[in-house]
Amino acid sequence: MRIGIDIDGVLTDVDRFSMDYFNKYLVDNNISYKIGTSHYNICCTFNVAEEVEDAFWDEYLDFYTTEEHARPCASEVIKKLKKENHEIYIITSRYLTDRNDQKGQMMRNAVKKWLSDNKISYDKIIFSVEKDNKKTKCCLDNNIDLMIEDKPGNIMKLSTILPVICFDTNYNKKCVGNNIFRCYSWYDIYRKINEMK
Repeated sequence: MRIGIDIDGVLTDVDRFSMDYFNKYLVDNNISYKIGTSHYNICCTFNVAEEVEDAFWDEYLDFYTTEEHARPCASEVIKKLKKENHEIYIITSRYLTDRNDQKGQMMRNAVKKWLSDNKISYDKIIFSVEKDNKKTKCCLDNNIDLMIEDKPGNIMKLSTILPVICFDTNYNKKCVGNNIFRCYSWYDIYRKINEMK
């Protein structure tokens, strides 16, 4: 089986990182906020302008990219899957990776280094773009059999063409469907993949 795996929100807990560090950023910069319903975009969760979220990522992106660890057991489960002859495709639309300039190349290199540092094995990495259903196209072009994803829009689009394991988080609770399988940890993912075989 060819398994596609997203990075942010699947290999990392970007929701927890954002909640902790965006909150810190807002307090440190004396920006008023009100935490509401959880959204994929943190500016919506905290009820602040998009410009505030952009400024936060300008300050914290390098820290997140290098210091945020992989979720518990992700490396271990992926090694088991590879040992069982599954092919692993990392498919990410990480910020800046779609740019054909020095910043884009630096971010792509940083992602590859992070995967190596966190002992995440893979057969191929694909840097996609969110707009125009590019992740869906990447899956079709690479004959992906199953995608592990957290972003609501991607889950709903991808589930029309292939099974999707939805890595549970507050912002994707409404994602349900016949081709969507909610999982809560990497060993839960491993169990679900074995059931699908």
